[in-house]
Amino acid sequence: MPEPEDTAVPLERIAWIVTVAVCLVTALITLLSGYVGYAAVVFAIACSAAINLR
Repeated sequence: MPEPEDTAVPLERIAWIVTVAVCLVTALITLLSGYVGYAAVVFAIACSAAINLR
């Protein structure tokens, strides 16, 4: 019988996923509110945080 794979997601990865998700939602809200510059900055932060998910 094969060994069961460890499918648990590390807490650090969960934290980065939440950070990226919050930044994307914030970017969308600020974009819809007309703050294009702020939306671009928050989107850039989301992209930077997503690098840590690799």
